[in-house]
Amino acid sequence: MTSRGKTAAKLEQLSESWIREMTRIALECGAINLSQGYPDFDPPREVREAAAKAVLEGPNQYAITWGLAELREAIAGDLKSRYAPQFDWLDPDLNITITCGVTEGIVAALMAIADPGDEVIIIEPAHENYTPAVRFAGAKPVYVPLLPPHYALDIERLEAAVTTRSKAVILNTPHNPSGRVLGREELDGVARICIEHDLVAVTDEIYDRILYDGREHIPLATLPEMDKRTITVGGLSKTFAITGWRLGFFVAREPWATGTRTVHDFTTICAPTPLQAAGAAAYSLGEEFYARQLDDYHARRDLMMEILPAAGFTPAGTPEGAYYIMAGYEEWGHPGESNDFALWLAKEVGVAVVGGSHFYHTPGLGEREVRFAFAKKLETLEEARDRLLEGIKAKPRGKP
Repeated sequence: MTSRGKTAAKLEQLSESWIREMTRIALECGAINLSQGYPDFDPPREVREAAAKAVLEGPNQYAITWGLAELREAIAGDLKSRYAPQFDWLDPDLNITITCGVTEGIVAALMAIADPGDEVIIIEPAHENYTPAVRFAGAKPVYVPLLPPHYALDIERLEAAVTTRSKAVILNTPHNPSGRVLGREELDGVARICIEHDLVAVTDEIYDRILYDGREHIPLATLPEMDKRTITVGGLSKTFAITGWRLGFFVAREPWATGTRTVHDFTTICAPTPLQAAGAAAYSLGEEFYARQLDDYHARRDLMMEILPAAGFTPAGTPEGAYYIMAGYEEWGHPGESNDFALWLAKEVGVAVVGGSHFYHTPGLGEREVRFAFAKKLETLEEARDRLLEGIKAKPRGKP
């Protein structure tokens, strides 16, 4: 085969999404899908009505590259109201760009930052799109693991991973898949390392509205001197249950604002325009919506924390944010590593999860854990409970 018959070398260490593969398997075998992180309930009615109105009445053509003004202004207003005065510099015309989801935002950010041969530090366990995004930028991923049960960030280990080729660090909080919310001391450590070693931080803050037990989300960009070296990536997908709409954004100062916009312009041009208009309407729902949503997620989390121990799983910790739980499955007696167990659980028990090793590149980590996504209706979680309880009864504990 000639070189023209081969895909690019950057793809050799990549494969299709295992999370989305588990969704396909769940559909094929009728399993309850607790693998992929999307809700099985509808967005707020007001948001759906705003989308219908926008499709019928417009706008339906290209938006300007950085997005509809009303959505950018709504995002700026939200951030300023929650984090003033640290975001007082934020100008929706200069510093906010609407993207096709957080995934595109991270890819655009890394392509604006990294050159071939640079290194980008990924804190793992990590979402599967970070490594491909680094490789697409021509850079090399370097992994620093959080370790269960507390998934604390070891600042000394993070600093030890920095080399003369390091260009950026990817930080996700609230964290997928562990549910950790990084605290001020950890974030101060990240900020110090970025400043002392001249690194750019790319922060994935998609779960910033899903917090439990009074936890506080602190954007890294609000720390001293970090506004100029942080690209904050966020989105509407999780907060408003519109994962299929692909509405994300990034917030950045120069030179990153122009750099990321340039990548965005020549890859996707713009996110779907009528959905941007509906996204702007979503920000008018008010604090009552957020409070009600958080109560609902509290109930889902608490139910899952009851279900898993009863069904033979050992949660790695109680989620502080986001809507995932990592849990060990030793009591099931299954001899396989986590991806094998996840496939078996979907096909034989009827509950789809994701193997924990899928979130790590450090050998040996996550091999006996799986991730549960609980952004589902309570009745869905209760049906999953019934299937898991039946499954553990039928499978003698401690035996393969």
